[in-house]
Amino acid sequence: MLKKIKKITDLHRELTEARKSKKKISLVPTMGNLHEGHLSLIKHAQNISEYVVVSIFVNPTQFVAGEDYNKYPRTLDADTESISKLDVNLVFTPDTNEIYSDNYQTPIEVPVSYLESIHCGKSRPGHFRGVVTVVSELFNIVQPDIAIFGEKDYQQLLIIRNLVKNLFLPIEIISLPTVREESGLAMSSRNNYLSQSDRQRAPMLYECIKTTIKSIKNGVKDYVDLEKEAKLFLEKAGFKIDYYSICDLDTLRSPINENLVILAAVWLGKTRLIDNARVHTYD
Repeated sequence: MLKKIKKITDLHRELTEARKSKKKISLVPTMGNLHEGHLSLIKHAQNISEYVVVSIFVNPTQFVAGEDYNKYPRTLDADTESISKLDVNLVFTPDTNEIYSDNYQTPIEVPVSYLESIHCGKSRPGHFRGVVTVVSELFNIVQPDIAIFGEKDYQQLLIIRNLVKNLFLPIEIISLPTVREESGLAMSSRNNYLSQSDRQRAPMLYECIKTTIKSIKNGVKDYVDLEKEAKLFLEKAGFKIDYYSICDLDTLRSPINENLVILAAVWLGKTRLIDNARVHTYD
């Protein structure tokens, strides 16, 4: 039976019992409003560990000025119902003051500064500081053996990997590919913000990424020109471009080899969409 816990002290009591039984513990951190992408992470956690913790916490510190913290969809009842249908041991749903007390004074700095300052970090200054702060909190609270993330937030994933590496945390970070709707649109809680007409156009972002990948596989090496072509296509389709970049897979800098990832962030109406795809030139 799914255990629903809000307090850290109660969580520690439950996890102490799990550790006494030598169970491998996995953590799936979420902000709720769960979709099939989240559920795929949870199902994978069940396959590789004996004890699964899902956290649901809308983290205020990763929302920058003018963003949608107060409007972010909160669907806790529906989320816990979805989780209850799976073989999950525990869902952790702390209040904000449980994570950030009134005298909280220990934000975590991003361990690799250039990753924080480019792409989403450039357009959302302070966002990744909030992400690594709450992830560090959750890692310390749960102390999992494994933590599982989706690859849609690829820049975030790299930053979390660096966090674990640089702080010598004994946690294995596992990532799973982006789960998409039938149209190709990457699943996201913010897709709920799209109007009907914008939702019909939104899959064009992934189509554009696939076109760029095809060009690279066909031998095109002028990445700057490919980026310009993609931006022009998206702008004509009604998207406002934040960034569209062909990057080194491991550093997100300008490509120096054939291990590439395409990162994109766009606005469609009032909704910000992000997506990415790796370029496998050996296919």
